[in-house]
Amino acid sequence: MTTGFRPVPGLGAAATFNGFEADLLRSLAQQMVELLRNEQATPNAVDAFEAMLDFTGPTTAPEDPVLARLFPNAYRDDEESAADFRRFTEATLRDDKARNAADIIDQLERGGLPTQLEEDGLTVEVELDRAVAMSWMKSFTDIRLALATRLGVEEGDDDFWDALDEDDPRAHVYDIYHWIGFLQETLVAAVSEA
Repeated sequence: MTTGFRPVPGLGAAATFNGFEADLLRSLAQQMVELLRNEQATPNAVDAFEAMLDFTGPTTAPEDPVLARLFPNAYRDDEESAADFRRFTEATLRDDKARNAADIIDQLERGGLPTQLEEDGLTVEVELDRAVAMSWMKSFTDIRLALATRLGVEEGDDDFWDALDEDDPRAHVYDIYHWIGFLQETLVAAVSEA
């Protein structure tokens, strides 16, 4: 298992993943891109003025609970302001989040991860400059939020997860959730030291 990220002076951070870890990270990033792209981001209604200016962003919260967590309402007590804010920002935020996840995929494949993982003993080395490291950090946050939402992780429920039988599939996903957190922590520390 990877030891996490290490600082690269003058550059940012680097990590070495085994083939399974790199493929898992790529899969999580691909799922994030698909999730961000699958639900149509369109408005409920467009008035004539908005149509002329082509404000085509969504005006309601996403139906998928993960997307609703990634794109919460900006104004909880003001539906009109929340709709306007969402219309002007959500499409760009989706693009940014998808681009961050795509950075993970690109860097892993540049580091030697083949399209189809077939060989044992493969290692994938990634070196991230500060800008790419920031996009990985942001994507790690998104992936952790997605996993926590799907699992139903809540603050202070560690005892529940620790007591979960190892044969329960949720236990494995929870381990991945923690592993992504570990990677994020080591990446932040590595970039701070670089």
